[in-house]
Amino acid sequence: MLEFWPTKEYLCLKMSETKLYEVLRRYWGYEEFRPMQKEIILSVMAGRDTLALMPTGGGKSLTYQVPTMARDGLCIVVTPLIALMKDQVDNLRRRGIQAVAIHSGLSPQEIDRLLDNCAYGSVKFLYIAPERIATELFLTRVAKMRLSLIAVDEAHCISQWGYDFRPSYLRIAELRRAHPEVPILALTASATELVTQDIMENLNFPAPNLLRSSFLRPNLSYSVRHTEDKNEQLLRLVNNVAGCGIVYVRTREATEQVAEFLRSEGISATAYHGGMAHAERSIRQEEWIRGEVRVMVATNAFGMGIDKPDVRFVVHYTMCDSLESYYQEAGRAGRDGQRAYALLLVSADDNPRLVRRFEQEFPPLERVKEIYDQICSYLQVAVGDGKGFAFQFNIFDFCARHHYYEGMVSCALKLLQLNGYMTLTDAQENPARILFTVSRDDLYRLRLNRNELDPFIRVLLRLYHGVFNDFKPIDEREIATWSGYTIERVRELLRRLWQLRVIRYIPSNRSPILYLNEERLQKEDLYIAPETYSRRKELMMERFEQMLHYTQNEDQCRSELLDHYFGSKAEHRCGICDICLRRKREERQKRGEEQPDTEHLRQTILTRLKQAPSDPRTVTHHLACSPERATELLHTLLEEQKIAYTAEGLLKISDQQ
Repeated sequence: MLEFWPTKEYLCLKMSETKLYEVLRRYWGYEEFRPMQKEIILSVMAGRDTLALMPTGGGKSLTYQVPTMARDGLCIVVTPLIALMKDQVDNLRRRGIQAVAIHSGLSPQEIDRLLDNCAYGSVKFLYIAPERIATELFLTRVAKMRLSLIAVDEAHCISQWGYDFRPSYLRIAELRRAHPEVPILALTASATELVTQDIMENLNFPAPNLLRSSFLRPNLSYSVRHTEDKNEQLLRLVNNVAGCGIVYVRTREATEQVAEFLRSEGISATAYHGGMAHAERSIRQEEWIRGEVRVMVATNAFGMGIDKPDVRFVVHYTMCDSLESYYQEAGRAGRDGQRAYALLLVSADDNPRLVRRFEQEFPPLERVKEIYDQICSYLQVAVGDGKGFAFQFNIFDFCARHHYYEGMVSCALKLLQLNGYMTLTDAQENPARILFTVSRDDLYRLRLNRNELDPFIRVLLRLYHGVFNDFKPIDEREIATWSGYTIERVRELLRRLWQLRVIRYIPSNRSPILYLNEERLQKEDLYIAPETYSRRKELMMERFEQMLHYTQNEDQCRSELLDHYFGSKAEHRCGICDICLRRKREERQKRGEEQPDTEHLRQTILTRLKQAPSDPRTVTHHLACSPERATELLHTLLEEQKIAYTAEGLLKISDQQ
């Protein structure tokens, strides 16, 4: 018998695993990892750059949080969503873990203090937006930090071939240059083979290292319905599936229309879209999360970063542009592991409409140059000026003024970003900013109310440098502390100086910011690299055709089709999508198995439910058939509207009987 002498590497690995389980139990209360989580964590612990593909709701955050807590050092997490940053920080702090988020809603003084805490304190997680990496202050402080890991969330955004490319993500490689020894963990829930290769290349992986979790969601039933009455199909699902859900539509107008239709049918529903004020969106989102509203009808502006595990259905009232975005959005259902439904509604005029939209989103290059010129004029930037400037940019207002389709302007902006001219951020909290419009010498020659404004101006000049050269962020609370005024009085005095044309004052707000990377050019001098245009258009068309194939597919299991799209070779039918259920019925009919007892079983179910509503398990417990067949019978009766769910999740005889 051979004796086993453990190697040093083996002992280190076992010690690492023991430590990981201790951290998992201590901070998160779990005994086991989900599939692929441990493999990803061990890869990172071994110091390897790692790209992890995990489905939505698969527990991506633990793959960087656990290894960070298992060793010394700080983890920088790059994510595009401020709301997600705040949620993650709050969750970590509730667990006794020190975490901070740096975003544009903070004053320079707050950012400076937080970066100091990261460099010299005991902070374990620093969340930032990718645009933050471009600042000299941040890169200087990062060099002083003791990093253990760099995590990149939504990593598909770094690939120009991805469906949601964001050029600011390309700056992440600068973190690697500051800390070449620190491993990178890139995370995404949707990336094709081409995109995964691009991610690893742009992040300077020394060797490819891709860990892919299965994209199968065994509890999520995918269906496609071809119909000319989408409202009727939507109502059928909402009435027959208990619990809350999301309905995705394409336009802002449609959110209000579909929500109003559901309300007219007695279903609590609300609308959500990017054109609403931030406060209103927040209120509606919270009402839905708390269960006060059952159905959220929204554009794709809703859902990213929202962790609500008990969503029972997601309906796409209109088709997505790609399977990546469809999978992300549909995957917001059933994160608690319980049965959930993803329904895509398709009508005969959807395809021509999508083709027109596709053509609008790829305007001729001359139109892109025209949009660039009009954006610069909209921002009042002169030719030869503007390099390094930042502006609030309301894309909805710009499109309304110039009668542009929003998708066309968004595509033009991505091309302009890709070619280095300008960068548009997501909507974010922006601090108040000021710029003195008079020189320091002229300031004291003006006839101002010296008793009131002089001391206030001195406070501004003492706290903020460079305000005669460029807009500078200010902290109105800090000014109030140093001046002795209330915040309301500070804002009143700032407006007074604005009216006197001493300063330009932009109050704090929430909006996207547009950065000009280069000075404004004459539009005829603008150069758009042909490959950035033609290749993106080609790949967009390929994604669009794959989406059409999904809707027209009548043979392959829908879960399997999605899993193959994201690179899996496994053959695995889910058994619960519309294709699988139809195949099962057809196979039983061919074998002649359905005729003898199907009607008897149906009547048994209906008879029991006529006595009183009941949960599905109790209803099917004594049926003389397999659990799978019992589930199919219930599904068929629900589709036929013979039975329905109560608000409490019990089955009952349908009111339409």
